[in-house]
Amino acid sequence: ASIVKTLVAVLSPHHGKVYDPCCGSGGMFVQSAKFIEAHGGKLENKGINAVSIYGQEANPTTWRLAAMNLAIRGIDFNLGREPGDTFTRNQHPDLRADFVLANPPFNISDWWHGSLEGDPRWHYGDPPPGNANYAWLQHMLHHLKPTGRAGIVLANGSMSSSQNNEGVIRAAMVDADVVEVMVALPGQLFFNTQIPACLWFLAKQKKRRDEVLFIDARKLAKMISRVQAELDDAAIARIAETVAAWRGEVEAGAAITSYADVPGFCRSVKLAEIAQHGHVLTPGRYVGAEEVEDDDDAFSDKMQKLTEKLGEQMA
Repeated sequence: ASIVKTLVAVLSPHHGKVYDPCCGSGGMFVQSAKFIEAHGGKLENKGINAVSIYGQEANPTTWRLAAMNLAIRGIDFNLGREPGDTFTRNQHPDLRADFVLANPPFNISDWWHGSLEGDPRWHYGDPPPGNANYAWLQHMLHHLKPTGRAGIVLANGSMSSSQNNEGVIRAAMVDADVVEVMVALPGQLFFNTQIPACLWFLAKQKKRRDEVLFIDARKLAKMISRVQAELDDAAIARIAETVAAWRGEVEAGAAITSYADVPGFCRSVKLAEIAQHGHVLTPGRYVGAEEVEDDDDAFSDKMQKLTEKLGEQMA
């Protein structure tokens, strides 16, 4: 929930069309609704603050849950004619959204279909068939209005991977100046995966051209149980207000009124410097904090030990 709140706080989607191409049971929309109400906005499709909801979901049960979740809250929605795969059965091909908010499944390896070859959505390069991360990013950019903004949760590997064309696509996106803000998240925020995640914020018309804001929020988590962490409201406000100040969009009552780099937390970086780093978008590399690399060796050792132990215990 704290990840969704962070996305919503940074994007502040209180007008126009809000789209989630992998909406699950509708959590992003419900948080957006809470945010809009908290900021005195309106959800109905009239008036200046009108918000309309567009979603897509492949799992039929989850698709029905999303419809129910939105209906019982009185939120107008369009989840497409049917549940379907976002890549091969896009329910909203002509949609251009003001806001895209999404938490797509990480690193899916079986998403590719021959019909996707040369798809117009792959504006920055063909995503590798073995990993959908860069397909999601490009799908969302494709569905953004020229003035729109997107916020996406992805696995950390997406910030630095260079295999199978991913580095080429990322470089093209950075050079095209559509990457606005990158946020490194603390571990243990999800119930169902230990994979550390990050937030990508994309925009076609950035307030600050030729710069990317990097935020390292890995140390901002509070443990709420032995295995679960969360970002509390103060941490979320700090992230959102830092982004707003950087964009020059400070709201009344904000604690952070003007942007300044904070060593170890945030830094605004020119595209030329990012290019020198091989277009790697890991905040730790830029903000001046220690960098935590994914340690695959430690994982395989641990996995082997656990497998052996499990074998013994089964026996």
